[in-house]
Amino acid sequence: MKIHAFCKIFLLSATLAAAPPQARLQEWPWYGGDPGGNRYSTLTDINRGNVKNLKLAWEWKPGEKPIPEKSIRPGNFEGTPLMIEGVLYLSTSYNRVAALDAESGRPLWIYDPKAYEEDGQALNGVGYVHRGVAAWRDQGKLRLFMVSHYKLICLDAVSGKPVQQFGDNGIVDLSQGYAWSVNKKHYTNTSPPVVYKNLVILSNSIDDRVIYRQDPPGDVRAYDTRTGKRVWIFHTVPQKGEFGNETWKKDSWSFTGHANAWAPITLDEPRGLVYFPLGTPSNDFYGGQRPGQNLFGESLICLDANTGIRKWHFQTVHHGLWDYDLPAPPNLVTLTIGGHKVDAAVQITKMGLIFVFDRVTGTPLFPIEERPVPASDVPGEEASPTQPIPVRPPPITPQGVTLDEAFDLTPELKAEAISEMKKYRLGPLFTPPSLQGTLMLPGILGGPNWGGGAFDPETGILYVKSSKQAWIARVTKPADAHNPYAAEINSDYTQDFGTRSQFHNGLPLVKPPYGLLNAVNLNQGTIAWQQVFGDTPAVRNNPALKDVKLPEKLGVSGVQGPLVTKGGLVFIGGGDKAMHAIDKKTGEDLWTYPLDQRTTSTPSTYRTAAGKQFVLIAIGSGPEASLLAFSLPD
Repeated sequence: MKIHAFCKIFLLSATLAAAPPQARLQEWPWYGGDPGGNRYSTLTDINRGNVKNLKLAWEWKPGEKPIPEKSIRPGNFEGTPLMIEGVLYLSTSYNRVAALDAESGRPLWIYDPKAYEEDGQALNGVGYVHRGVAAWRDQGKLRLFMVSHYKLICLDAVSGKPVQQFGDNGIVDLSQGYAWSVNKKHYTNTSPPVVYKNLVILSNSIDDRVIYRQDPPGDVRAYDTRTGKRVWIFHTVPQKGEFGNETWKKDSWSFTGHANAWAPITLDEPRGLVYFPLGTPSNDFYGGQRPGQNLFGESLICLDANTGIRKWHFQTVHHGLWDYDLPAPPNLVTLTIGGHKVDAAVQITKMGLIFVFDRVTGTPLFPIEERPVPASDVPGEEASPTQPIPVRPPPITPQGVTLDEAFDLTPELKAEAISEMKKYRLGPLFTPPSLQGTLMLPGILGGPNWGGGAFDPETGILYVKSSKQAWIARVTKPADAHNPYAAEINSDYTQDFGTRSQFHNGLPLVKPPYGLLNAVNLNQGTIAWQQVFGDTPAVRNNPALKDVKLPEKLGVSGVQGPLVTKGGLVFIGGGDKAMHAIDKKTGEDLWTYPLDQRTTSTPSTYRTAAGKQFVLIAIGSGPEASLLAFSLPD
């Protein structure tokens, strides 16, 4: 019997050794793992049983430094690499594109568009950031697409050089072709486009501080992948005669910009449908110059990818006043609801609400109710009297602010926090910004954010990281707005960017936990489990808490998302100073790798032709930024 067992093991080993490389290779060819953005991998090499043995395999540093003489600096390293045929393709904070060997991290080439030398979008207080690239295969040749400021760039994946036949020597100027002239300085996109057949499809990202008549529109556009010629355009602020134009009163459609998809987008490739999560029209906290419901601001839009024709939409926030942009790509999933399988689009929101739709028709798969919300007290503002609230799933983060939310780690600090909170307007979710300042929760970073959700098709569970970070939503006259573009603002009121919801030398006004990892059962519309995620050293080490017994975890605010695998694991950094592997069934932390910097990206995973599974995550910013690759020891 022992000899027989040995022979079986030997034959199995020989079979694996003889397997063609492509049988072992498992790629990560899309930003979200697949066109539907689900951040799911079928790999099981790393699993519940052996994840405790995971080690750092290699590290790559972009080595980008600030340029003080230009007041330019690299921000967080937010890139999630693609892995195709054994090569990693990723973007860095300074918009460079790098190709690395997926086994060793060895650089193969680096393309530098020198974004830091041009007039580009304002740094927005966080430095230069970029999240990824898109890939497309043309008659056997692999091409890469990325946006740097106002440039759509097509690169040859072998050489890293621009493809000369595309646009003007490999570059298309995206600032052209709008209804009005666009200032290139205010135009960029930090997320990757999506490629469908021979079309590269994208929107843009506009700094929230850019507020003036005819600021850059957020229109969705498609370009021919070979020539760079524009094929179609969809106006996110409907122009005269277009569907939704009547929701913009006082002709505000003719001068309002933004309403853009700065977050990644997703694609139903077989059906030729593309899904865009749109943000707030300008300006974020005051809409007196744009009365009406303001379609398609803060809407999920499904377009025909071939033509750009709208198939359906749903507006998650009417007449947005809270910077509640749809921050993440909708997950395109298959659910079993009421015994019936249905292809769905699942949109997470900064509010902590999750909307679930039939992805073909746009029909809500769980009821959505229009509920009354508080009115605005700002002169000239006409806030919507109702907002849509899904009945299921329940919210995954606290909503609205009462005095019960006050920081409570000591009685004295709680009393101090309550005294500070009483200075502001308090109320439920969708309490409008005010002149005195409204304490809003979730704040402008959420709730969930651009890291999005990871969906497990085995169980129908969506894993989402959420933050608890209040914000003071105060509007003021443009001259008092702490805004480098204050002189350009064409509005009676605008957001005061100088506000923070803190007290007592940096303590949050609201109590912990400040971060949760949520497991949401989308088949049932319920929460399977929630766990406090990560820690906040700035709170833990505050001198006012020196002798206080604190919770084991305070939770951490962070915009990054998770990755889920068939091996039973959820990998996530989530803004913590550690990389974690979580048991996807229970939420138990099975492996933690301490780091000296915060994680700044959403992880990915792949297996090389040599048969080794890696898990990648980017951390840090500037000269200290790194891409880390973890694997099991040989």
